[in-house]
Amino acid sequence: MKTIKGPALFLAQFAGDDAPFNSWESITKWAADCGYIGVQVPSWDGRLFDLEKAATSKDYCDEIKGVAAANGIEVTELSTHLQGQLVAVHPAYDAAFDGFAAPEVRGNPKARQAWAVDQVKKALTASRNLGLTEHATFSGALAWPYVYPWPQRPAGLVETAFDELASRWRPILDHAEENGVDVCYEIHPGEDLHDGVTFEMFLERLDGHARCNMLYDPSHYVLQCLDYLDNIDIYKDRIKMFHVKDAEFNPTGRQGVYSGYQSWVDRAGRFRSLGDGQVDFSAIFAKMAANDFFGWAVVEWECALKHPEDGAREGAQFVKDHIIRVTEHAFDDFADGGTDEAANRKMLGL
Repeated sequence: MKTIKGPALFLAQFAGDDAPFNSWESITKWAADCGYIGVQVPSWDGRLFDLEKAATSKDYCDEIKGVAAANGIEVTELSTHLQGQLVAVHPAYDAAFDGFAAPEVRGNPKARQAWAVDQVKKALTASRNLGLTEHATFSGALAWPYVYPWPQRPAGLVETAFDELASRWRPILDHAEENGVDVCYEIHPGEDLHDGVTFEMFLERLDGHARCNMLYDPSHYVLQCLDYLDNIDIYKDRIKMFHVKDAEFNPTGRQGVYSGYQSWVDRAGRFRSLGDGQVDFSAIFAKMAANDFFGWAVVEWECALKHPEDGAREGAQFVKDHIIRVTEHAFDDFADGGTDEAANRKMLGL
């Protein structure tokens, strides 16, 4: 068994224009002061990280790691959640997602997709330059507008969508293989990969590509009423990343999973700071330890109620309290009789 690494913090929700959140040096120092030893980096945020340089310059990557290390921080993974989203966008979401792209490709879906693919590939190359072996992203979505089967879906609609999604991602996954990096899709509503079944549909079309893996985040499963503990056992060989995020689901006579278009505060299902929701993290960390998960426990703070800086500080301690330092020997070794094969056969009457 292996002891999970952590705590680490995903910086996407904290990067900003004000100190200490506006530079790599200051935000890594702040993260360390909160109690973290690792950070997951949003590759699109130029205030913290230059993706173009990282993909082409090992020296720049060494500099990034050096500044972090001086503050007691390790880079755990890069993220291309925003760019990955743009690898596949249904026209219904063109306007909503256009702002994720570089200005020069906005309003041009074909150019935007090509830009997104290039961005993810550069992030994979940069991951190799940083000495990282996992990468976080979204799959994007073509079939999501048809997630509810009304009106009746035409035969083959979903299959065609997943054929196209796999076709777009296969060259990226091949590039990941060349760079020795696992692509970990965050299984997330709004993405075509939003549960285990859809991940399997995608993986089948990729012929079981070894670099196609999962980012496990139980909060998204709570909001779908999916068994997040069973999910770990089913996909333990594909779960290569872990977002530690809490959530709660409190249905009423007025709203359930779909929550009536309400804001996050007023939804039946909402994200919460660690320890304030319903996720059984003691059970999750136990399963991760038993299944030899070798990655990082990365806090992703999202909460409609609590201040982010409070959530971050509490989250670091929460993860420390839940990481299981795995045992190196069995608890009953004191009673080991030192038997051998002959003794075993005698005990069996053989």
